[in-house]
Amino acid sequence: MRAPFGTWKSPISAESITRSANSIYEIIVDPSTSIVYHVEGRPSEAGRSVLVESRTGRDVAGQDWNVRTGVHEYGGTPATVQSGIAYFSHIKDNRVYEVDARQSGATPEAVTPENPAHRFAQICIHPAKTNILVSVFEDHTIDQPSSVVNSLCLINTNTKNVSTLVSGSDFYAFPLFSPDGDRLVWQQWSNPHMPWESSQILIADVSLTDSTSDPALKLSNITTVAGDANSNISVGWMSWASNETLLFLSDESGFVNPWKYDVSSKKSSAIFPEPVGEDFANVMWSLGMFPYAVVDPQGRHGIFTAWRDGRNILYLVDLESGTRKQLDSPYVTVESMRTVSKEKNQVVFVGGKVDASPAVVQCTAALGKSSPQVVFETLNLPGEPPFAKELVSVPKGMALKVPPNGEPLHIVFYAPHNPQYEGSSVDVEKPPCVLNVHGGPTGMAFQDLQSRIQYFTSRGWSWLDVNYGGSFGYGRAYRDRLNGQWGPLDTEDCITAASILASDQYNLIDPSRTVIRGSSSGGLTVLTSLSLSSNPNAFTAATSLYGVVDLVALMKETHKFEAHYMQVPGTPEEKEKILKARSPVNFADRIKKPLLFLQGDIDRVVPKEQAQAMYDNIINAGGTAEFKLYSGEGHGFRQEAHQRDALERELDFYERCLGLKEQGKL
Repeated sequence: MRAPFGTWKSPISAESITRSANSIYEIIVDPSTSIVYHVEGRPSEAGRSVLVESRTGRDVAGQDWNVRTGVHEYGGTPATVQSGIAYFSHIKDNRVYEVDARQSGATPEAVTPENPAHRFAQICIHPAKTNILVSVFEDHTIDQPSSVVNSLCLINTNTKNVSTLVSGSDFYAFPLFSPDGDRLVWQQWSNPHMPWESSQILIADVSLTDSTSDPALKLSNITTVAGDANSNISVGWMSWASNETLLFLSDESGFVNPWKYDVSSKKSSAIFPEPVGEDFANVMWSLGMFPYAVVDPQGRHGIFTAWRDGRNILYLVDLESGTRKQLDSPYVTVESMRTVSKEKNQVVFVGGKVDASPAVVQCTAALGKSSPQVVFETLNLPGEPPFAKELVSVPKGMALKVPPNGEPLHIVFYAPHNPQYEGSSVDVEKPPCVLNVHGGPTGMAFQDLQSRIQYFTSRGWSWLDVNYGGSFGYGRAYRDRLNGQWGPLDTEDCITAASILASDQYNLIDPSRTVIRGSSSGGLTVLTSLSLSSNPNAFTAATSLYGVVDLVALMKETHKFEAHYMQVPGTPEEKEKILKARSPVNFADRIKKPLLFLQGDIDRVVPKEQAQAMYDNIINAGGTAEFKLYSGEGHGFRQEAHQRDALERELDFYERCLGLKEQGKL
């Protein structure tokens, strides 16, 4: 059967996608029992996050509990489990709760005082004195970006008291006791840097006091492991191989590679004899998604993820010799890796394939062989798939060469695909295309199965993800291309990518029927392409999902974590002039293409006022725009009904703009 591209009938509905749209955010392993848990997002339950025992599918706490944290607004690592006892942040009141994870229906008990202005994440339990917790702490008593205070805090679950343990830097992450509990390490950084730009790792000796009084723990001999507040080196992602060896990652070489620190000599060194031109971690937008794990009792081997051509690969690394061997793996995304059993050489991670939704995957390695073997087992109970694998359009990562110097521009392309159709019924027709701009802007378009993409490709659309200059996963030099150029550079990269794919060299998309969409910072790219780019007519229509429209206002209004992110050089007056000139809200009269705004009403990252102002300016200038505000949604849509409406609304908008509906063109 044949039909015009963009008009194919698809069995993939927005309802089927959102009904099965549970997501896995985080893996947690109880080191005492090796039981694996994960944090699961459930749109069908008002978007709440649930702590789940992975193998049985049992919820650790009841329906009234939302296991999530608002630290840095993006959260991450809201729970931990040790000896069958779980501690978690409850987003509704921001308190930390304790619950017996072994018992169904157990009632959580608060272990921190009532104070909704206090937020907790990355809770670390002392290995011997389990009533002593160390946590990332964020104090919003004065809820203005410049007044929010971050620190590491001490929680005594016996006294239910919270006290400051480490302070002075603007941000903290990854507090971690050594296996014997004698040392504590952590990551810290300060404005104007993001953690992937410049950060430090520190270590301190731990001494315990009377656990019935506070503080129950004191630190001494604080020493810098790696990093310097005055350098542009990023370090982090710490893990103990033993009491004497600390593992971490550093981008000193220009790529994020594994390093180690010897406690006795107080010296750090790269694990690989020569730098490897691959990034071994994502950038740290949230406090989690760990990229490696130790896999043997001697602490000699680790399984690491790395990025190659926009996909994750797996390495078995000898931590002493620095040799590495790539492991056969079907997973294109690997996140939140944790050790399950060193004795059994087992780790666990969230693994995504091109044709299957991310799952909790246990990996068992056979060490000591010239070609190490691994066995993968899915632990979580698979949900009902929203569509058959035969419908999946497989992503193709490509590195385009940009004239005149042939610089690389990384993209991911999805061709139209539906087994019911052989192609278009229109001679030499090229398909309409959705060009998607990822958020961040220091982000990446992943290649694991994303139902939203298949929703379009199964209807005869092509889909183009652009990992523009500034995206992570391709080394620091590629990422740093965006420094001082957020708005202009990413926009021109997107226009260039669409132009190249429409050219005779590729002939993959119809340039007259290419639409652009983007979320968060990607929304700025969308709006800039229509108003301030080299070709405002490059795209036929556009969607901005909670996108940035006013850079001057954003720098004043956004939260502390991003308050200095993507700043431009110059004096305050010069900066404001540049940001104003790059803010689409000031150039709404130039937008001649139809535009759809989708926005949450409680977004603290990009406030709803930005989208409203842009919409009003376009309408007042005589342009065409539509606006939908979703109640109770923040930076991203968590509720099933809203996810469904947004997807259906976006497709309907494009079909009207391109004249694919019977009622004609918008």
